[in-house]
Amino acid sequence: MDRGQDIIDRVLQGSRLQDAEAIELMAAGDLLQLGQAADVIRQKKHPGPYVTFVVDRNINYTNVCESKCRFCAFFRTKDAADAYVLGTDELYRKIEEALAAGGTQIMLQGGLNPALKLDYFENLLQGIKERFPLTIHSFSPAEIVHLAAHAGITVAETLCRLKNSGLDSLPGGGAEILDDAVRQRVSPLKITAKQWLDVMESAQHMGIGTTATMVIGMQETYQQRINHFRAIRELQDRTGGFRAFIMWTFQPGNTELGGEKTSAWDYLRTLAVARLYLDNISHLQGSWVTQGQSIGQLTLAFGADDLGSIMLEENVVRAAGTAYQMSIDKMTEMIRAAGRIPAQRDTQYAILKTFI
Repeated sequence: MDRGQDIIDRVLQGSRLQDAEAIELMAAGDLLQLGQAADVIRQKKHPGPYVTFVVDRNINYTNVCESKCRFCAFFRTKDAADAYVLGTDELYRKIEEALAAGGTQIMLQGGLNPALKLDYFENLLQGIKERFPLTIHSFSPAEIVHLAAHAGITVAETLCRLKNSGLDSLPGGGAEILDDAVRQRVSPLKITAKQWLDVMESAQHMGIGTTATMVIGMQETYQQRINHFRAIRELQDRTGGFRAFIMWTFQPGNTELGGEKTSAWDYLRTLAVARLYLDNISHLQGSWVTQGQSIGQLTLAFGADDLGSIMLEENVVRAAGTAYQMSIDKMTEMIRAAGRIPAQRDTQYAILKTFI
């Protein structure tokens, strides 16, 4: 029996995938064997016929950012001609449009803008909750650390104030690769891997739901990808606070970092290994946003049980020159064509509606 299949068989029998084994699978595992194994794990975790998605809007409230990550084409300096902060009326209009389109959550995410203090966000969240019946799944750990530092308080105090103002859950943005050698190269002004993990652990301890993310294709090694997996799995062992793992690929267009896009095969291979390694995380999301609909559909054979959002608005990936369009009709057709039943979910992965 070949080594890769031997590793896979032991995982399918209940053995926990170890780092060295995961690297072997990344480097030399058969792609189809990995996909089949990841799909077996997916079926064990989610035996029903459903593939889920959420209807939401990603609202980037500002593009001004002190972090200046080398992989980001979206940020602007405060003096840039096209720097902006969304006005409240415009933000409310975007939320109204999202609700009219069947949206159930919004994601507020933006740059680290020193002009926007914690009380600005408290007022913003309170205003949204007073007006709109939706989930606020917003702010990355980098934004939380930034707000805490400028307010001169702890991360836990910052999260508590935001939660009391209406924050429901915390997305995993800004994780990129949780290995500081990579982070120093691609985003030297951004928070460390430990800071990202500490924010998530604090949020989870106070009952704020979270998701974990990863961006591959920034010339990181397989070892560094596994370092990321291990950090997520170890935190999940302690808290159980991650609802899902979401991975996408770096889009090099218009960025200082530049380089070439990683292949769809590398993405699918890494996704399958993630499904095998992250045995304590329920949901694995496939990315049509960076991969397009065809590869997005293929993720359903490589361990994914969810296809994320139809993305009523997306600006960060678009700024790097990649833009794919999605609608509820397209999403449901894509899922049906894979032989599964589409289901709209909420932020907590409860099914709201099926499309038989």
